[in-house]
Amino acid sequence: MLCWLTMRRFAESENPFALFPGCCRAKLPRMIISEGRAYIFVHIPKTGGTSMALALEARAMAGDILIGDTPKALRRRGRLKGLQPRGRLWKHSTLADIEGVLTPAQIAAMFTFTIVRNPWDRAVSYYHWLRAQSFRHPAVTLAQQTGFAAFLRDPQIVRSLHAAPARHYLTDATGVERASAYLRLEHIEEDMPLLSGHLGFTPDLPHVNRSERANDYRQHYGDALAEHLAEVCAEDIARFDYHFDGQD
Repeated sequence: MLCWLTMRRFAESENPFALFPGCCRAKLPRMIISEGRAYIFVHIPKTGGTSMALALEARAMAGDILIGDTPKALRRRGRLKGLQPRGRLWKHSTLADIEGVLTPAQIAAMFTFTIVRNPWDRAVSYYHWLRAQSFRHPAVTLAQQTGFAAFLRDPQIVRSLHAAPARHYLTDATGVERASAYLRLEHIEEDMPLLSGHLGFTPDLPHVNRSERANDYRQHYGDALAEHLAEVCAEDIARFDYHFDGQD
C-alpha cells in the first residue's frame, strides 16, 4: 500500500502521467520551437515522440529553441534565460506553458504538431517504463507496488489520463486548440506528408526508446480492463479512430 503522504503528493501533482520535470535521466530533446521553419513540436509523454525530436534536432536551425538536455540543447540553454514563460519549460511542455516565449499570435501563425498513440498501447508502455525507473515519484512507487490492472484503475492515474487528452498539449493559454497536425504513431508514414509538406523535408525516424516488453499490449488486458480504459480515454479513441485490436 502507498503511504498517506505519498498518495497526497500524487493527488497534488499537476499531472502524474507526465511526471515531474527532471525525472527522466535520458539525454533527449523534447519540445522544439523553430521560428526559422515556423513550427512547434510538442512531445506528449509515451507516444514515441523521441524519434521525432531527435530527427528534428539533427536538422535544427541556428535559432531553434531545443528544450532538453542533449549536447546541442545544453549549448543553447542560455537562450532560455530571461524568458518568462507562463508555465515551466521542460520536455513535455504544452502550448499554454510557452506563452511568454512566444505570443499567442506567434503560436497561432506556426505549424504546431505532435504524435499520438493508441491509448491501450500507451498505457502499457507507461506502466512498464515506470516499473524500470529508480527515481522517487509516487507514480513510480505505484507501478512498482501494484499490478497493471490495479495501476490503471487507481483514481489518480484515471484522473491524469482523463484530464490530458492530446488536445490538452496543443491548446494555447487563451484556450484555443492550435493543432496543425496530429501524427498517429501507428500510421506515421501515412501521416508524415502533413509535416513534410511544411518542413520541405521528411524527418528520418530511427526507432529509439522501445520498452523491453512483449510487443502485443493486448495480452495485458481482459475485457473489463480494456473497456475501463476506453471510457477513460474516450476522447482520443474517438477522435483518432483507435480500436483495442489495433485495426485503426
